[in-house]
Amino acid sequence: MEQPIKILIVEDNVIIADDMQSMLEEIGYEIVDNVIVYEQAVEVLKNNQVDLVLIDIILASDKTGIDLGKHIREAYNIPFIFVTSNSDRATVENAKTVKPDGYLVKPFEQQDLYTSIEIALSNFNYSKKENSKEIAGTEGDAFTSNSVLKDSIFVKKQHLYYRIQFGDIQFIKADNVYLEVNTVDKKFLVRSPLKDYLEKLPKNKFYRAHKSYIVNVDHIDAINSKDIMINNNLIPISKDFKEFIISSMNS
Repeated sequence: MEQPIKILIVEDNVIIADDMQSMLEEIGYEIVDNVIVYEQAVEVLKNNQVDLVLIDIILASDKTGIDLGKHIREAYNIPFIFVTSNSDRATVENAKTVKPDGYLVKPFEQQDLYTSIEIALSNFNYSKKENSKEIAGTEGDAFTSNSVLKDSIFVKKQHLYYRIQFGDIQFIKADNVYLEVNTVDKKFLVRSPLKDYLEKLPKNKFYRAHKSYIVNVDHIDAINSKDIMINNNLIPISKDFKEFIISSMNS
């Protein structure tokens, strides 16, 4: 099932933090928590699923938002955006050392916040894909590394990115320049070549069954000489894939 993006807000100005939370919830994001200091943020990250963090650089503690950004880079595979009143050269240069996925200067409007998050998620998806390719070339199976976002992938629907669990993806169908990603009860359109999308998915579950299809083998309900069935969808298969499935079933 698709899940709304879960966001942690780290902001020591309670009024601004509450405004941000209202803006984000109105758009459709889910707020995991709204905290004011580094230590609280570390605890939330440790005990909750968080997809993106919005961080004020100056916090009500000895440790700053830049310290938190460094912690996230070292311990987690999620994007974060600095949200700050400081746009002077020294602050920006300091912020750049931890490679934030965005930098939003206060005051801002709801659209600014939404745009920053959308770009951060989009760039994060792309960078993880590129890292997966690089790791695959040097270490073999890219999906044994942390280059994959835990057990999920971001998929855009209308104006928001959603987290889709790999296990919920049943099959993917190529349709011209788009892919149709099918889950149990939803379809998502993604602009990507089928071959490139296959590289993002766990290699032990997802296979190219046909020139136009990727399938999750865990969802195959039936098979004959030319097709497989997944959730009442008849999907054509290649000769090689049929032999692979039959061999796997008999092993």
